[in-house]
Amino acid sequence: MPLERRARWLQATTRGILAGLGINFEVDGQLPGCGLIVSNHLSYLDILLISAATPCFFVAKSEIGHWPFFGWAARRGGTIFLKRASMASANAAAGEIYDRLALSVPVLLFPEGTSTDGAQVLRFHSRLIAPAVAAGAPITAAAIRYEIEGGEAERELCWYGDATLLPHLWKALGGSGFTARIHFGEPRIYADRREAADRTHAEITAWREAGKPALEMVGAAD
Repeated sequence: MPLERRARWLQATTRGILAGLGINFEVDGQLPGCGLIVSNHLSYLDILLISAATPCFFVAKSEIGHWPFFGWAARRGGTIFLKRASMASANAAAGEIYDRLALSVPVLLFPEGTSTDGAQVLRFHSRLIAPAVAAGAPITAAAIRYEIEGGEAERELCWYGDATLLPHLWKALGGSGFTARIHFGEPRIYADRREAADRTHAEITAWREAGKPALEMVGAAD
């Protein structure tokens, strides 16, 4: 299956899964049609939601390739896998990202390198942003946020630390309903990978911070 079709297959599949599970998501901003997307990372749910919003190729840790269902879907969807702490793997992934940037489907990277509890956006690693800078490809910042019904804290849906996959998944699906909000910024071309990392980090952080007061007021009103 051609690579672009793999990404579009993953989009159709994840949309069906989310509809079946009753998970809602809302998108604002223009969907990027090519280049590199960089996003904050809160959970494996991010992958389902962003791929449902727009076809893209993910860059993910190699362990995901062995997960039940998620691994199969990631492999079939054309995910670029990366072995942690392996320079050779990082270099290979960078080369593959560079090649994919010539296609009509964007590459999605989580440059924090891990998922978090959402308290802050960790500093972005710039190594895998470098291929987009070298290719002169547009880089788009994407920010994801979870809003839980009843005013529960976002961290209740985040997958971080020592949490294991299946218990967390059952908790997420069995808890209060939630909506994922995904914001896409303007695509920009950068001449330096560190500048690209820092500016997209600032953009994502600002969007998430701007949403916090509204969330707090909803919780207070309830």
